[in-house]
Amino acid sequence: MKIRLKILACFFLLISCSEEPLDVTGTGSIKGRVVDVRGYKGIENARVSSNPTTSTVYTDKDGYFTIDKVTAGKYAFQAQKDGFITRFVPATIEKDIETEVIFELEVSTATNKPPEVPTLTAPADNAEGQAQSLNLTWTATDPEGDPLTYTVTVKNGTTDEVKTYSDLKTTTLNIKDLSFSTKYYWQVTVDDGINKPVNSVTNSFRTLAFPNPRYMYVKKVNSNNVIYTADDAGNELQLSSAQVNSFRPRKNLSINRIAYISSDGSLYQIFSMKPDGTDVKKITNFVPIAGFNMDNVSYAWSTNGKQLIYPNFDKLYRIEADGSGLVQLFKTPNGKFISECEWSRDGSQIILKVNDVSGYNVEIYAINMSGNVLYTVLSGVTGAASGIDISVDNKKVVYTRDASGFENSNYRQLDSRIYIYTVATNTSAELASNKENGFNDLDVKFSPNEAKVIFVNTSNDGLSAKNIQTVSLSDTSSGTSSRTTLFQNASMPDWK
Repeated sequence: MKIRLKILACFFLLISCSEEPLDVTGTGSIKGRVVDVRGYKGIENARVSSNPTTSTVYTDKDGYFTIDKVTAGKYAFQAQKDGFITRFVPATIEKDIETEVIFELEVSTATNKPPEVPTLTAPADNAEGQAQSLNLTWTATDPEGDPLTYTVTVKNGTTDEVKTYSDLKTTTLNIKDLSFSTKYYWQVTVDDGINKPVNSVTNSFRTLAFPNPRYMYVKKVNSNNVIYTADDAGNELQLSSAQVNSFRPRKNLSINRIAYISSDGSLYQIFSMKPDGTDVKKITNFVPIAGFNMDNVSYAWSTNGKQLIYPNFDKLYRIEADGSGLVQLFKTPNGKFISECEWSRDGSQIILKVNDVSGYNVEIYAINMSGNVLYTVLSGVTGAASGIDISVDNKKVVYTRDASGFENSNYRQLDSRIYIYTVATNTSAELASNKENGFNDLDVKFSPNEAKVIFVNTSNDGLSAKNIQTVSLSDTSSGTSSRTTLFQNASMPDWK
């Protein structure tokens, strides 16, 4: 019996020795703060308690708390709040010492709901005539009232340029410097910092029409030709996508549409569009536009806009503007390629520029609608020629040719000048336009009132930028005419 009592005594002694008693020699205090880890904003009314148990307190409106008269010892304090993951922080309380702690609570995603789908409020979907500077507005809500941030994506429907406006805190975004006559697409993404971001639907709007677009031309964007329009003040608008090679724009005022050449697979076809770049329609199909060096190939509208004429190597075709009624009008008698054509305003004659497969042995002549040659503007010369136009009264033809007569495999021109042919006298005269040596004048056209010509000027090195210039016809005989540069780094001008 004594032995059993001794064993029990030792057992209780071992138990008492296995627990480290709290130091009850005094008290201290603990203070701290409970914050939302997302923005370190204090969390109000969070519950703070401990193990071993002391007092249980709740945080104030800024997330602060204090527990006084805590018996000295080691504790595990915890902070908890609905919607957040409970956080434990160890702390040692010492006599007469104030201990500080901070709880960084993460939001619990187990029951948190994502924001509602944002509603785009202005401008209305498919709205027309919007200003170049406007406010995009939307509404969004969150079931738990979580703080929300927004990302707005805006895409230019012509250029495919995408702009992203991130980390927005309000439901209004002012965007500026929008292009005229352009359709834009926009979408809002809302993020509560907890769930997967939520996207709105995509809406669109179109800006105001481009004012008085009298000029058209092309610019190189990367490796593609891109069509632009511009007004007299130099304001310009991109009409075609930089992802497609589109060039040689020609506007018809009667139907207010622009025709142009664009790549279509391995071929080139003629398309048309509205002046703002919309409503694109394919005109040619089975017989594409083709010839020597597509940069020097052109086509022409009829004055009423119902038909177009265009070349396919040694043949000239006429086609209705809707793509129907394809007819072969002419075939060169010597197999030369038709590179350029212009249709007189009265529809009675067509000016053709033809050349061999190398671009040389140029001839420029006029034919009537039966294919009979009316007169010859240019023949029997060496060197290249480019750009032809006929005056409204059919009395003059303007063109350019390389006066140096130089020919090589790269089709380089050394001294291309502007000439005007007078039908009545069957003579050509150079336009005294003060062209600088070492430069070429190319791709010439009459201005709408025929008081000037518009053309491309560039260095003959074949590498320098191309500029679109004009010169008056009224003072060229004196040789004192001055040139005006309208557009830089541009070519293939059209002026209506």
